[in-house]
Amino acid sequence: MRKIQVLGVHHITLTGADRKTSIDFWEGLLGMPFIFDQPNLDDPNEGHLYFDPGDGRLITVFTNENRKPDRTRTSMDIGCVHHLAFEVDRAMFMQVPKRLDARGIGHSGVKDRGFMDSVYFKDPLGQLIELACYKFIPPRGSSHAEIMLEAHKLRVAAGDMAIGEVHLADAVELIVERSQQSLSVDRGARDPYRS
Repeated sequence: MRKIQVLGVHHITLTGADRKTSIDFWEGLLGMPFIFDQPNLDDPNEGHLYFDPGDGRLITVFTNENRKPDRTRTSMDIGCVHHLAFEVDRAMFMQVPKRLDARGIGHSGVKDRGFMDSVYFKDPLGQLIELACYKFIPPRGSSHAEIMLEAHKLRVAAGDMAIGEVHLADAVELIVERSQQSLSVDRGARDPYRS
């Protein structure tokens, strides 16, 4: 038996309400360019709208003019999507609560998740949306996932409950040491201010 190796998220498709609600939310609130539009090839009574969340992947929405928005929280039964999370940079993250408040959109306020900060709110169809901002920048040539894996190992070794900023900082340092060469034999921490 052999596994099927995936390379990333190709797209996520949601069942939306009407076309205007979808465009107003995904592009008009979250800034995702509306890049492609065609009928749902499995149901010609529905539209299929495509949005770019910023990484070149796709968020797509099936629309139908007879479906109206319902802000009741979507089901959290087993097998259902709990929430969708989108990355924003620190400058934008600091503006998120104000920008949601300006529209009268209720939200969680800033939640510290140890390795990231988050703000949660519901879309017009009741799906929980998270806007997240990492507390670290991966070294060039590495990914957030690599840092998280290394930080997890450090957290477990320390017996800590959750990843914290110290684990992230140490993980970044370890990855830099592994991936970037130095002429120094000893790359350990030193104090240049001691005589």
